[in-house]
Amino acid sequence: MGLIHIELFATLDLVGQAPGGPDEDPVGFPFGGWQAPLLDEVTGAQIAAAYEGTDALLLGRRTYEIFAAYWPHQKGGEDGEIATLFNGVPKYVASRGRPDLSWEGSTHLGPDLAGAVREIRDRHEHVKVVGSLNLVQTLLREKLFDRLGLWVHPIVLGVGKKVFDDGAVPTNLTLLAPPATGAKGTVHLRYGLAGGTPATGDMSAPGRGVENST
Repeated sequence: MGLIHIELFATLDLVGQAPGGPDEDPVGFPFGGWQAPLLDEVTGAQIAAAYEGTDALLLGRRTYEIFAAYWPHQKGGEDGEIATLFNGVPKYVASRGRPDLSWEGSTHLGPDLAGAVREIRDRHEHVKVVGSLNLVQTLLREKLFDRLGLWVHPIVLGVGKKVFDDGAVPTNLTLLAPPATGAKGTVHLRYGLAGGTPATGDMSAPGRGVENST
């Protein structure tokens, strides 16, 4: 069985909306493209490394349309390596409508998203979910993921769609590697899905808290 990897870019207040450019969500969100000024060589290398070994993409409709309009035209360009990867692997599109699947290797998933994701996981080794915030929130709620890569950027927006919405469910995660930082303050966190639900405790119990230290 393969792994479903979610790759997300977020602010300190965990806004994940339209990081790449103002055209991603042009209506009602004033900060489209907030990630661009915060990119640096270290973060760029981290992102490139995160895609190594990818053998399928799982995308929401809007992200798919953005990618399909861009990546087929980047062969041999500055982003040629990622373009070759994205153009060559199967693309699975989660959408309630009927998107135009003009990008070669694209498949529209049916209404049983959970079943389709499980089939994709059985078919591939490393499936990457990029952007696609509405899809990501569904995968998080249903715990239909195995890895979560989160790049946290040193800004607060105060508005926009959050990574974890009101439907988030209690979930345990385990840190897979020490946090890595970029020159402009972006922190890369890598988590794996863990079993069970978050536990609770009492900080006033004996041996807990500074009031009990000697």
